[in-house]
Amino acid sequence: MPGWVPTFLAPARAVLSLREMRQHLIASNIANADTPGYKAQDIDFSINLKAAEAGSSAAPAPQYVRAFPVRLDGNDVSLTAQKIEALSNADGIEQEVTFLHQSTTDLITALRPNPNGI
Repeated sequence: MPGWVPTFLAPARAVLSLREMRQHLIASNIANADTPGYKAQDIDFSINLKAAEAGSSAAPAPQYVRAFPVRLDGNDVSLTAQKIEALSNADGIEQEVTFLHQSTTDLITALRPNPNGI
């Protein structure tokens, strides 16, 4: 997301950027589930979010996921786990977008003149 972002939207920008990167990694893991030698990758969302909130502009480095056994072909992607992660990440994106929508709606309502004069 290029360009200037108001200060009050910076946390939402950080969350959505990290979730977007994570969704790309999960999609890559799913796409390579049958690729011999492929190792699943992900980012640690909470650690990278804390770094982004602290002002770090460095892009998060993907790490190998070591939660599942390596198959005979050298691949360690668990399709079931990746699908669950994709759904969980998509839910996080939806929650953040809902929060942003409600926040901007509340802000617009607060800035409008009150027709009742109260």
